[in-house]
Amino acid sequence: MIQKLIKNWWLLALCGVLAATISVIYLIRQDTDGPLTFHAWHRTIVFLGKLTLATGIFTIVAGIWSFGKGKSRLLVLNGLACSALGAIFAFWTGPLAFRTVALLIVVMAMSIGIYELAIARTLHRFADEWLLGAAGMASVGFAVAFLAFIFRWIRLEPGSPAQSLHWLGSYFGFSAICMLVLSLRLRNPGLPNSPGGKRS
Repeated sequence: MIQKLIKNWWLLALCGVLAATISVIYLIRQDTDGPLTFHAWHRTIVFLGKLTLATGIFTIVAGIWSFGKGKSRLLVLNGLACSALGAIFAFWTGPLAFRTVALLIVVMAMSIGIYELAIARTLHRFADEWLLGAAGMASVGFAVAFLAFIFRWIRLEPGSPAQSLHWLGSYFGFSAICMLVLSLRLRNPGLPNSPGGKRS
């Protein structure tokens, strides 16, 4: 499985770039002066939905191409949740509660967090394996935070979309960093005991 992931590192990098774009748009919209008009925000949310759907599809493909043990299934689960979120934003026309969005983010964050922890443990020969482990723990932390929104342990101010945009932008920004770091480590693993690898 690891060798397949290494060959397909560019898919995770592409997911990271798309997630970074989504994050920037959320955070820019958060700082928009004045109220967000329906027409302006609707166009933006549809565009974000399409980007999120594309990110999810590429994540699913990365998981399928590296399909082996349970670890790659976590990547597929992350992609499915991301695709569902994107499809809702792009095509859903009815009312949408933030709790629904938060539930999908919980699935995304928990699945990628466990995946990162599993990869860090598998690739124990990385000099900086702790980075993937820390990213995994932080992803689980995001899952817990969004779970708090679902159970209303943390309450958002009513009528203030800026907080929702801030949390979504923060999660996608963090997700982008994780995907890019993972893809770069897979591209240049530097395994000390692998053929052609250099000992530190």
